[in-house]
Amino acid sequence: MTLPPEPSGPAWILPQKEGAPARALNVSFEFFPPKTQEMEEVLWRSITRLAPFRPKFVSVTYGAGGSTRQRTHDTVRRILQETDLTPAAHLTCVGATCDEVDQVISDYWEAGVRHIVALRGDPPEGQSKYSPHPGGYAYASDLVAGIRRIGDFEISVAAYP
Repeated sequence: MTLPPEPSGPAWILPQKEGAPARALNVSFEFFPPKTQEMEEVLWRSITRLAPFRPKFVSVTYGAGGSTRQRTHDTVRRILQETDLTPAAHLTCVGATCDEVDQVISDYWEAGVRHIVALRGDPPEGQSKYSPHPGGYAYASDLVAGIRRIGDFEISVAAYP
């Protein structure tokens, strides 16, 4: 995989109308937790190359049904510990009870992570329709309320019709 050249300047500036103040463009990057050592190396080279763009945050995805839960957590913690970037951990309602999700939230808080991307999540593999996990959060709005009960996180959400 070939990476683009390293950026050389400050964050991008939005075009402006004559006489209007310049506004910085907020960007974020989304990463997938690596599945192999080679992917891990590519991820960290990418993070190093993208850091000079000074993203507002970098998010790390959460696999279907929580399949990458530990890899997501490990990647988010490493970003927090080894870079100046602000990590945002994806978290879904799929495949876990409220207690299990609450433990993940608490673990992030204890690790110093303060930004979560709260998502309902896609149906688990093999299911065509979403149905909440028994004893789990039904929707992203429920997950947001659960996150708020645990800590004063910055919370991003996504929605679709």
